[in-house]
Amino acid sequence: MTQATPETGAAGPVFDRRMLEALICPQTRGRLEYDAAAQELISRAANLAFPIRAGIPVMLIDEARSLD
Repeated sequence: MTQATPETGAAGPVFDRRMLEALICPQTRGRLEYDAAAQELISRAANLAFPIRAGIPVMLIDEARSLD
């Protein structure tokens, strides 16, 4: 049995919030917000939510879901 650590968390690798300083929305070039509960990065300007899978943000517009 593997024990959760700050790097992996209970459900696998955890997104490192320090990455927010370097990441921008690929559509608007604007800032992103981290939604820990949904494991998504939110672009309010683009109205998109980018998924985080295994601790890695998927910054592809085709993979994002619309916030509408």
